[in-house]
Amino acid sequence: MSESGESEIRRLDQSTIERIAAGEVVERPASVVKELVENSLDADASRVRVTVERGGKDGIRVTDDGTGMTRENVERAVEKHTTSKIGDISDLEAGVRSLGFRGEALAAIGAVARVTIRTKPRGASRGIELRLAGGEVETVEPAGCPEGTTVEVSDLFYNVPARRKYLKRDATEFSHVNRVATGYALSNPDLALVLEHDDREVFSTTGQGSLEATVLSVYGREVAEAMVEVEGADLPDGPLDGVTGVVSHPETNRTSPEHCSTFINGRYVTARAVRDAVVEAYGDQLAPDRYPFAVVFLSISPESVDVNVHPRKLEVRFADESGATEQVKSAVRTALLDAGLVRSGAPRGRSAPEQTEIEPGDDGATNSAEPSSTSRDTNAEVSRTGPSTTDPEPAEPTEPETSPTTAHDSESEATPAETASADPSMESSAGPAAPSSQRDQGDDGSSTLPEPSNRSEETGRSPVEADRKFSGGETQTTLDGDRVADDADFDSLPPLRVLGQLHDTYVVCESPDGLLLVDQHAADERVNYERLRERFAGDTGIQRLSTPIEIELTPAETELFAEFEDALAGLGFRADLDDGRVDVTAVPAVLAGAADPELLRDALSALVRDGNANDTVEASADALLADLACYPSVTGNTSLTEGSVMELLASLDACENPYACPHGRPVVVEIGETALADRFERDYPGHAGRRIGESEQ
Repeated sequence: MSESGESEIRRLDQSTIERIAAGEVVERPASVVKELVENSLDADASRVRVTVERGGKDGIRVTDDGTGMTRENVERAVEKHTTSKIGDISDLEAGVRSLGFRGEALAAIGAVARVTIRTKPRGASRGIELRLAGGEVETVEPAGCPEGTTVEVSDLFYNVPARRKYLKRDATEFSHVNRVATGYALSNPDLALVLEHDDREVFSTTGQGSLEATVLSVYGREVAEAMVEVEGADLPDGPLDGVTGVVSHPETNRTSPEHCSTFINGRYVTARAVRDAVVEAYGDQLAPDRYPFAVVFLSISPESVDVNVHPRKLEVRFADESGATEQVKSAVRTALLDAGLVRSGAPRGRSAPEQTEIEPGDDGATNSAEPSSTSRDTNAEVSRTGPSTTDPEPAEPTEPETSPTTAHDSESEATPAETASADPSMESSAGPAAPSSQRDQGDDGSSTLPEPSNRSEETGRSPVEADRKFSGGETQTTLDGDRVADDADFDSLPPLRVLGQLHDTYVVCESPDGLLLVDQHAADERVNYERLRERFAGDTGIQRLSTPIEIELTPAETELFAEFEDALAGLGFRADLDDGRVDVTAVPAVLAGAADPELLRDALSALVRDGNANDTVEASADALLADLACYPSVTGNTSLTEGSVMELLASLDACENPYACPHGRPVVVEIGETALADRFERDYPGHAGRRIGESEQ
């Protein structure tokens, strides 16, 4: 300490400086893969093989057939701020066209790992091997090797134990590696790229220049066949010169945005604004927590985009971001409309004539008793477990195995509450059944949806009626036939008097302190989550399917399934893997009516989600239950009777935490009396100076 009491300022030693700087470039094994693959592409490689062990934590090897390096160049390449990509600041300001340019990659990797580089220039008689550890060159000597370059990285973060400690489990780290490898494979269809993990080949692209073939290799046939071409013709004015690529059918989606890949001038980047524009182009054809598969290429003048925003070069900054995103949204939406996969701007309940498809054998007449594909769209928010809302073709007859509540043999008995909620005769005549039981049973045993409430075509809101809900009239009862009290006392929630529904989405109540709003979906999601958690903690029963259902996985999901098969079995899924497909034979019984075998993919995502390496299956199961609780929950834009509202509030009050959904979103919002008085400016000047009549109170 100095005499003034301030700490003495010192210059850091070079080793500490290098490790701090390396942390900006090398965050995890995927960062290493990204930098090395970019170097291979800049070296004009036509073939690249990426091999990782334990998600890259135990080893990374990238081999290419590029130009290779001489002894002089390889010694210089591992020094900081050395590059062949740019010469001075003018090259950077003019726009960088190479993938690498900062001159930090090899030096940063070498500062936090042990690195071996074997390289041989094209036409040379022998190669060079350089060994690097902790930023120090250990040896440089001749070596026999093929033309091109191989970089092996081991003991990542061996000298930065704090960083190694915070690496995630192997599957999570591999998912990040796969995302990088997939991105560069998709952005370079003329590159033959192979990804291997723990001695297993995950995918291999042909390198023949076909984007369709590349999508097939990295995502599998099911996804490849669901892709729609984006041509980007007639774009609105904006900075982009072109928007091309492919996007998936709305029903081909996942819970993670990682399959929305964006490329700017061939550079694989994380551009959240562009990804959001792609998702917005789908309109209401995607649930809020689902993302499509997308491979979108943007062409733009290098001067109009800054790629030097972040040390890892993943983020970019547009000079005109709003213009660029509007162009992307327009291009994707046009592609989906041309393919008949999204509605036009026609009013709700009406279909644009050119979007109506006639199947062979159909005489063109519409049976008024059968909902059209467009009318099914209006029910998309009613139940996430219901029929497809986006398929332009008439729905296929429901197979017995797709209705697990009726066609499957359950190994656990349904509770009386579930039996009551599944019985249509128990519904209140004033509206749909209570939350958490949106499905009714049809005469043939298949699952059906409740009739949608009447809505105004112009506004999408319920029309104002003389006899509004909760305004009197017939006595309201619960599903059990008990009369509903005007006011309800709760243990966790404050005493409430239900006033009605706002926009068929929020329950409006009066509380002692003011006005209280309850998000009906978030509330029901919390109720379902705690019920699922309680049942899962008791006994993870399974519900056998009468006929196994085949689900196709992407190559990356196949790799993850092999690792998590036992964990999935612990959650209640039974499935057998066979050449990229799984035959699901049983699902968790706790899912009840939402037992959709397709949820196995979501279970995989939950298990892989960023958890620490020592996270237990139970922790991942909890995250999965939070996701699954959403499926049977009452949605927004669903009309409820007063009886079902009171049941929902009573169930919410019994929850351990009634104030937040399992994903952390608020369930209850209260506007206090003071806030209301402030909004109405009841303390305006002069107001307090005179007596307030009872009519003003």
